Amino acid sequence: MSPMTQFPICLVLMAVLCLDQAAYAQYVEPGASRLAPQSPQPPPPPKIEVPKVPQFDAPLRYNYQPLPRNSFSDRITRCLDAAAAAGLGPADRGTYARSCVN
Repeated sequence: MSPMTQFPICLVLMAVLCLDQAAYAQYVEPGASRLAPQSPQPPPPPKIEVPKVPQFDAPLRYNYQPLPRNSFSDRITRCLDAAAAAGLGPADRGTYARSCVN
C-alpha cells in the first residue's frame, strides 16, 4: 500500500475507535429505555437535631438591657390619647402631653 492510502485509512480507523469509546462511556441500566431521561439524584436526608430541653436546676438568665424607647411621635400620640380618655379638654391635653412625654 502506498502512504497516500494508508493515511486516510488511519484517520478512519482513529475516528471509529474514538466514537466507539464515547458510545461505551454512557451506562444504561438493564430494562431502561434509552430515550427516557435519567432520574434525578435523591435529595439529601433531613438533618435531625435534638431539641434543647430546659433544665430545672439550671440558673436563670436575666436580661438587664432596657427596653427600646418609643419615638417622640409615638409618645406624644399615646399621651394625647390618654388625656382624651381621661376627659381633659383640648386646652388641658397639651399641658398634660408635655408633662407626660418626658
